[in-house]
Amino acid sequence: MSEHPTSNITLPHRRLKLDTLVRLRWLAVGGQSAALLVVYVGLGYPLPAGPAFALVALSAWLNILLKIRTPTAKRLPEFSAMLQLAYDILQMSGLLFLTGGLGNPFAFLLMAPVMVSATGLSARYTLALGALATCCATILAVFHLPLPWPTEETFSLPVVYSVGIWIALVSTLGFMAVYAFRVAEEARQLADALAATELVLAREQHLNALDGLATAAAHELGTPLATIYLVTKELRDEFEEGDHRAEDIELIRSQAERCRGILRQLTNLSSEEDKTYQRMPVSQLIEELIDPHRGAGVAIHSSHSGEGLEPVGQRNAAIRYGLGNLLENAIDFAKSHVEVSASWDETSLAITIKDDGPGFSQELFSKIGDPYVSIRGSRAKSKATGGGLGLGIFIAKTLLERTGAKLHVDNRAPPKNGAYVRVSWPRSVFEQALEVDEPPAVPHNKLNDVFPAP
Repeated sequence: MSEHPTSNITLPHRRLKLDTLVRLRWLAVGGQSAALLVVYVGLGYPLPAGPAFALVALSAWLNILLKIRTPTAKRLPEFSAMLQLAYDILQMSGLLFLTGGLGNPFAFLLMAPVMVSATGLSARYTLALGALATCCATILAVFHLPLPWPTEETFSLPVVYSVGIWIALVSTLGFMAVYAFRVAEEARQLADALAATELVLAREQHLNALDGLATAAAHELGTPLATIYLVTKELRDEFEEGDHRAEDIELIRSQAERCRGILRQLTNLSSEEDKTYQRMPVSQLIEELIDPHRGAGVAIHSSHSGEGLEPVGQRNAAIRYGLGNLLENAIDFAKSHVEVSASWDETSLAITIKDDGPGFSQELFSKIGDPYVSIRGSRAKSKATGGGLGLGIFIAKTLLERTGAKLHVDNRAPPKNGAYVRVSWPRSVFEQALEVDEPPAVPHNKLNDVFPAP
């Protein structure tokens, strides 16, 4: 499976809703209005009330305009969301400029838009908003109107204290933004990976559903096809030999027989009589995994051995897809050959995939199985670094564990090079009737009534 950076994935949960930003701005408008009223009216401190309330009113009018012109359920592109958050930073900076700069206790509210960006936007836009907030804090540390204070007293902060507030604000801004972004990004990556897994399973279930539809179609077409076949047989006897109409009737009858053969194949494909299709030994499973990769430029060797009879399990989409992903990764990183082997005893079954590539880097072992651990580059680069497993491994691990398997990943012991992946099941679990690929129940086939098997 090819893997791409998460930034290239356009999913709804990666875009902020306009309604979210509007609601947060209304909250800011209410808080700013209350603070100005308490200071100006309640405490009677002097401040430029006109410009301050004008800035608050501007935010209110912006919300009203957005409410009228744009559906609030709309999800904004990242750039549009960044512009709105940038406005919030500038509007808050304007209020702080009018009310004491960084000496205002509400100066730390400059971080709020950056935190919103960290949880909803990409790193690029979050860094841009963080830089804007830092620039505004730097300007406010030097240029600002006096902090509202009783007229008979004068309040001024020492320069060292002002510098300390600036350092604390910028440091907190950086730490909180990085922390919020990492937590939100992990949640987004997990959601993306789970969505990809659901799409994979939906695709497999769709293929299985087609099998059921084919059976149902064959069942329903049985009666009209039988009628056509019988009528053409009777009409053929009504015409003398050499009549061109008899040739047409014979053609219709031959095509009806051809349809009969096709429908027999469709019904037999999922019938309980076809044990070969429904169940498969481990050796056949391995061959089906390897066969699509023949001629890929890497030699693939297979082997199977064990104690007792060979395990035979149900055809299972999760097992085939999970093992297929692991095999594809091994082929991508191998230099010349890949080994696929199966071993079993009376209680367990293990399938092992080995390659002669660079193996896994040590720092990757604790993260294998997590989505988007890293992004796979080109084939050459991947071989050189031995990294790049991400969503493919996550999907494989998730699917295989759902079937009761355990996944063990390691590097091959020296002097051999390469990765070693072992997937093991309790034998009873592997051989039991799994329902992932369970074909639908087949009703009594009308074709067998009309066209008995020879």
